[in-house]
Amino acid sequence: MKILMVAIPNHHFFQWVNQLKETGHDVYWFDVTDGGSKSPKIKWVTQIKGWKLKWDFPLRSTIKKKFPKLYKSIQKVNEKDVSIAFKKALDSIQPDIVHCFEMQLSGLPILPIMEQNTIPLIYSSWGSDVFYFKQLGVSTEQLQNFYKRANYLITDCKRDYQLATKNGFKNQFSGVFPGNGGLTIDNSKIKTVANRTIILIKGYEDGVGKASKVLEALTLVSAKSLKDKKIVVYSADKAIIQQVKQSKVLSNLQITVHPRQQFIQNKDLLTLMGKSCIHIANSISDGMPNALLEAMSMGSFPIQSNPGQVTEEVIGHNKNGFLISNPLDQKEIALHITNALQNESLRQQAQDFNVNFMKEHYNRTTLQTKIEALYKTIYTKNL
Repeated sequence: MKILMVAIPNHHFFQWVNQLKETGHDVYWFDVTDGGSKSPKIKWVTQIKGWKLKWDFPLRSTIKKKFPKLYKSIQKVNEKDVSIAFKKALDSIQPDIVHCFEMQLSGLPILPIMEQNTIPLIYSSWGSDVFYFKQLGVSTEQLQNFYKRANYLITDCKRDYQLATKNGFKNQFSGVFPGNGGLTIDNSKIKTVANRTIILIKGYEDGVGKASKVLEALTLVSAKSLKDKKIVVYSADKAIIQQVKQSKVLSNLQITVHPRQQFIQNKDLLTLMGKSCIHIANSISDGMPNALLEAMSMGSFPIQSNPGQVTEEVIGHNKNGFLISNPLDQKEIALHITNALQNESLRQQAQDFNVNFMKEHYNRTTLQTKIEALYKTIYTKNL
């Protein structure tokens, strides 16, 4: 079987693809953004990159950095159209299946080409592209045209299947799977509740992510509650880095900030989660967050926003975590942080439940068999 994957360079995508490594299928990846060099994480996959530039001219990187407006003008005539590059790859590979990850960045650019053929198209919804499509600049017409062409739908939560159906998707639903294909849980990295001293915060501040409100909340938490606690912010956007620098309260805490562009290896992030007493992520739109699932699997108590009621599919408020009802209310978030820090028995109860729940429902080995079967079923059905 030949499978052509279409996606941006993304750690969760690489994890999904690696589920197929031992299947014997010919797997190709069309990097829809053509960003960076080939990924060492999926060396076994044929990676279609280097298609974007007509001419990789001298000093291009310098001009891009120092003269961004000039570079943008040059690139208007120097970049190849993604649909032309994709069609070339499609004609060359002649895949049995095309699998697109996320609609706005990966699906819509290839739609004009896919509308010209009948190759089975699988669409995996990611993050906000079903729930928040209008705010992301996707029109209802574009959405419905894409749904019409997508033969198979995979979502990372139950909510998005219901929304897709409501908005016109009428083809085959292939199930709910985490965006990374599942979790491998290392019990040796899961610390006891008494030995957890880190408050771990996802640092997205990108219009959807609202880590700034979490940091504002921290300034409202008593010094007594935060005593002996280390704050770690990962994947921090520039606005978050500036917020920490400019706040006397935050600067006086034991705080470490990892910029978003300085990617933390997933194994290192999981280790951090395994010794964090709390993991906090806050946004106004999302699908089922992979980081949330990972934090729960490593026993970190989750404090998570609940846009579109998707997070409540895995968190029962005040049982195995706290749900943020208003992601723009720093006082509510501060109250959740304080309550979590002061209630060790609740955190113990949540850790026991969450680790077992993740093992039962998101185990990578179990899901791998189902994912392999999914492709085989689609291939056989379309012979």
